[in-house]
Amino acid sequence: MPVRQPCLGKPRQQGATLVELVMTIVIIGVAIAGVVGAFSLITGRSADPLNQTRAVALAQLYMDEILARNYDESSKVGGGKVSSSQVDCEPAETSSQPRADYEDVNDYHAITNAIPEDGEGNPLPGYGNFRISITVACAGNDISEMPLANADAKRIDITITDPSNATYQFSAYRGNF
Repeated sequence: MPVRQPCLGKPRQQGATLVELVMTIVIIGVAIAGVVGAFSLITGRSADPLNQTRAVALAQLYMDEILARNYDESSKVGGGKVSSSQVDCEPAETSSQPRADYEDVNDYHAITNAIPEDGEGNPLPGYGNFRISITVACAGNDISEMPLANADAKRIDITITDPSNATYQFSAYRGNF
């Protein structure tokens, strides 16, 4: 077999041309821009599940506290149905008493766009950017399975606003028993 002799003419070109390098840089730049855009979208929404979880915990804290209170001012300590003529179903428009003195469900109607507090009226740590509003309304007619007199049930609506201004609404009923 004959031995091949290297070509003594023009040397072979190795590497990339300037046009190929520019095209590579453009393609990589477009790909990086897309990836960075996706990461910024994901990062911007990463706090949503945390805020949702904290809003649920805050609503549960308030709801447990409210439902543990008397139905109204004339309710017996420890429970027991009060005659409808004695029941104050209409909540007060505002409450001048401090939060630690809230005794019945109606007292919570006064909370509007407030910073979350514990049962003693102290701000809850870590919830300074959240806001809470509570409404209490007569709702005996809302319960279709057991129609009650209007004064025999109250609906408690809690609205939590998180730092991103998303709102979460929670409701519960408190019966007159």
